[in-house]
Formats: sequence, C-alpha cells, structure tokens
Amino acid sequence: MIYQGSCHCGAIRFEVDAPDVIEADYCNCSICKKSGFLHLILPLSKFKLLTGSDALTTYTFNTGIARHTFCKKCGIKPFYTPRSNPDGIDVNVNCLDTEPKSVNITEFDGKNWEIHAHKVAHKSKET
Repeated sequence: MIYQGSCHCGAIRFEVDAPDVIEADYCNCSICKKSGFLHLILPLSKFKLLTGSDALTTYTFNTGIARHTFCKKCGIKPFYTPRSNPDGIDVNVNCLDTEPKSVNITEFDGKNWEIHAHKVAHKSKET
C-alpha cells in the first residue's frame, strides 16, 4: 500500500510503500521518547520525498550515524536515517496522512540500544 505523509505545516510531503498492517516500534530512548516518534523502518527504496527537501534540517549526536531530519518551519520529524539501519529510512507513523488498516506496536528498549539494535537491523533489507 502507498501511504502519504507530511510534517505538520505540509512543507514536507512524502510517500512510503508499506504493508496494509503496519509493524511499528515504540522506542524508549531519550530522543524518541521526547519526540513521540513511532518507528516504521523500511528499505530506502520504499520511500519517496515528494516536496520539501529545502525545508529539511538535520540533527546528529553521539556517533553521528543517525541523521534526524526535521522541518525548519514546524519542527516536526517525519522521517530520519536510523543508526540501526543507516541504509534505510525510518518513518514516523504519526506523520502518515493515509490511515493504516491497523498498527501493531512492539516495545523496543532503545535505552539499551547496543544490546538490542540487532532486533531491528533486518527491517531496512529488501525482501
């Protein structure tokens, strides 16, 4: 299914190809918890930025591998390049404008990322 998504102000618009039933991860790490990010990790080939490349800004910390992208206008983080899957994309399910049929949420212990990262590493691989 093709899902449409955007930031709050609509400057950034994108689409993703994902299953009807979304398998999402709720992470308890400091940045995800504070930003309310609900993870849908996909291969980069399943993502298309439609508008807003000029409205994006990037934040990195710690290892600098994760590239957290935000809208310069409204501050929403609709997607980013995750440290666990630097070859993929991580879309915020909360930023999908198309309603999924259903969303199954799995808890992910991002506070202890080094121990648990392998549990999500497969999600950016083509199937």
